[in-house]
This record gives sequence, C-alpha cells and structure tokens, in this order.
Amino acid sequence: MAPIADHPLRYDLINELHARPFPQLQAPATAAYLAIKREHDAAKRDRAADLAHLTELLDRHGATHPQPGATHYFGKIGRHHLKWESHTEFVTYTILTDGVSERAFDPADFEVFPQDWLSRAPGLRVTSALIRVTPWKSREQLVRDIDDWFVTESVAVARVLDDAAVLAGDFRVDPAGHLRFLISIAPDTGASRTGRIVQRICEIETYKTMSMLGFARVREMGAQMGALDDRLNRLTGGLAGGGQAPDQALEDLLTITAELEGLVAKSAFRLSATMAYEKIVNQRIEMLRETRFNGRQTFAEFMMRRYEPAMRTVLSARERLEAMSGRAARTAQLLRTKVDVQRSAQNQALLESMDRRADLQLKLQRTVEGLSVVAISYYAVSLASYLLYPLAEPLEISRGILMAVVTVPIVLAVWGMVRKLRSKVD
Repeated sequence: MAPIADHPLRYDLINELHARPFPQLQAPATAAYLAIKREHDAAKRDRAADLAHLTELLDRHGATHPQPGATHYFGKIGRHHLKWESHTEFVTYTILTDGVSERAFDPADFEVFPQDWLSRAPGLRVTSALIRVTPWKSREQLVRDIDDWFVTESVAVARVLDDAAVLAGDFRVDPAGHLRFLISIAPDTGASRTGRIVQRICEIETYKTMSMLGFARVREMGAQMGALDDRLNRLTGGLAGGGQAPDQALEDLLTITAELEGLVAKSAFRLSATMAYEKIVNQRIEMLRETRFNGRQTFAEFMMRRYEPAMRTVLSARERLEAMSGRAARTAQLLRTKVDVQRSAQNQALLESMDRRADLQLKLQRTVEGLSVVAISYYAVSLASYLLYPLAEPLEISRGILMAVVTVPIVLAVWGMVRKLRSKVD
C-alpha cells in the first residue's frame, strides 16, 4: 500500500518551531544588540530591503547568505557570531563575541556594526544594548560593579533561573547611545542557559520599547480625543435639552463620528500591538523566575513601578475610544428616532391638511354639480320650449304654462343623469 500523503506545509511548520534556537554563549562574553524599525507602516515594509541590508553585512565578512525570504539567520562573521531575526515591525541583530573589554561597556564593543553600514539601514534604531557576560567572582565585587556602572535609583537586579545568574540593568541610555546589562554567570551554568538569558533580556528591552510607542501615540492623540469627547458631550446635552434641531444635530454627529472613526483607524494597530507587546514583556520576565539580590528591586518590580502605569494609560485610552464610539452610535440612534418621530408628526399634519382640502374640494364639487343641474336644465328647457311653442296654439295652452309643464320633468331628468354619472365615477 502507498504511504499516507503529507500535507505540503507539514515539514515547514515543524521546522519553524526549531528555526530560532537560543545562542550558545560561555562567560566571559559580550553581546551587542540592535533593533531597527521603519518609522511609518513598519508592518507593511519591504522585507527584501531588510535582507539586502543583512546581506551587505555578511558580504563584508565573506559569510554565507540567508535563504530567499528568510526571517532568521545565525552564522559566523569573522570572530563573531551573528543572530538576525525579522519580526512583524522590526528586525534585530545580535552579535556575540567571546571575551569582554577591559573597560566595561566600552563603546568600541558596538563597532562590530560598521558605521557606514548603520547609516544605510532601512529604518531607525528602536533600541540598542551592550550586554556584558562575566563569570561569578564574589558578591562584594558584583555589588561594587553594579554601583559603579548603573544609576542607583533605576537599577534592577535579580537572581534568575534558579540562581543560574545575576542579571542587572537600569534601562537608561548611556552617553554612547546604548543600554547596559550585566549578567554574572554561576560556575555551573551551561552555554545554552547563558544564551537564553541574553536572549530574554534582549526581548524584554525590545518589546518594552515597542510597547512604549503606543504610549507615545496615546499622548499625541490625547488633545484630539478630549476635543471630540467635549463636542460629543455638548451634542448629547443639547439633544436632551432640545436646544438644537435634530437634523442639524445629526449632521454634527456624523462629523464627530467620522473624525472619531478616523482616529480609531489610525491608532487601532498601534494600541493592539502595544497590548500584545506588554504581554510578551511580562511573560519574558516571568520566565526568568526572579529572586531578590541584595535588597534591590527586581525587573518585575521595576516594570510595575515605571512601565505598567504607561500601559494602563494605553489601555485606558483604548477603552475610552471604544466608549466614545459606543456613545456616538447610541446618540445617532436616538437622533434618528427623534428625526423619524418629527417627520411622522409632519406627515400626520400633512395628511390632515390634505383631508381638509379634500373635504373642501368635495363640497365645492357638489356645489358645482348643483349649479350644473340648474345650468343644464335651463338650456334644456329653453330648447324644449322652442320645440313645443308651435303646439301651444293648437292645444290652447299659454306658453308660460307649457314651459312650466316641461320644466319639472327636464330638471328631474338632468338631476338623475348627473347622479348616475357621479355614481359611476365614485
């Protein structure tokens, strides 16, 4: 029997789960990290430009190229290892180097990214970081290093992954334009676990920064949201007080709704992405399994104090937009109902006016019919008299009596004819 056929995407989907392994890293080591994003419409960017930029860097070191349409790459460039990943809105470069510089967080460590190559990047720098990975020496030495290299009121320090390492960073940009992170590795921590820690801190920093773009967007549109909210409140209040004609109020509401929908459309992707990035940040921090070190705040506590308020602001703005859209829809329904009622009243008044005009027309018609009977009878009697006058002398009847005799039947005949015609018309 022939074997069962495979789905054409079966192996691609399975391989995708294993396509982005964590880097292997032994202390001491240095990681230079860079995330690049297009300023506008990054999700719709030309990804071929990202690959071309990566290929230019690989060609400088004679390294192999990624596959066409690749979304990730890991390879050796010179004495370094490069990990490249393409995401929905950005691309990341992580260059791993054995050993650490004599000067902690030396800006020269970032020169593995050539300056002229950086200037041709298809986007802007979202974040960059230098990560110094050192073997554990002593608690006292680590405390001194943290005090010397980081801002005391901002630094977050924690033991991570069941004491596999101590992770420290203050999420501040140093004079060279990079963030700094220190990882002190325990003696029995393997290269894979070290690589996972480096990867996690890079992800936390990147997704934190990306989610803060939503906070910036909320601040930009805050004034416009407030103005629309005020206009909607005034319109709703005027509707309740009856101070504005419903037709004009409906037209004003359509203008407000159009502006509101435009604001929602422009911000929907960014606010949704912010919520997704926030979840990733919290998930990555949770995966570190932090415990306190030397009484310092942990990364989770740092985020709770400085990052979560911004995210709550974004969530509040998103809910406010949804509430305003709902209010506008309900107000529009009320206005339409009010306009319909008003038009129904106008139609009722018009029908009543038409009924009155119909009654007057009927009365006028009956009057005309009566006059018509008189007029027709008059002419009929006149014609009949001319026909019957020659008979007056033989019958020895005066002309007056003859006309009187003829008038009554003629009038009755004309009246009957008019009634018959009217009954056919009705």
